Amino acid sequence: QVQLAESGGGLVQAGGPLRLSCAASGRTSSTYVMGWFRQAPGKEREFVASITWIGGSTSYADSVKGRFTISRDNAKDTVYLQMNSLKPEDMTVYYCAARKVGVTKYNYWGQGTQVTVSS
Repeated sequence: QVQLAESGGGLVQAGGPLRLSCAASGRTSSTYVMGWFRQAPGKEREFVASITWIGGSTSYADSVKGRFTISRDNAKDTVYLQMNSLKPEDMTVYYCAARKVGVTKYNYWGQGTQVTVSS
């Protein structure tokens, strides 16, 4: 089992930055892919970004490219999502997730952290 715990959510003004963290514990493995997703009420969960523990290969949704950066600290088993130039439409709950390389489905999820953007 892998446990994921997000932190760093909060209130930020439009145009401002915010950094989310995701601490992984349990049977973590370097063969995992870590992802960030977000889900607004009444909407489907949306992929935001992902990164591989080994090599740090990244992927982003078009809606956040150039504004968000995903990174990881292998020594701390922590993944970050640096969000810059936040927009009101970025306001929602953000979730950290993990899946094994070669597997499509994310099997492990955090509890989510709320990001509120004031305009």
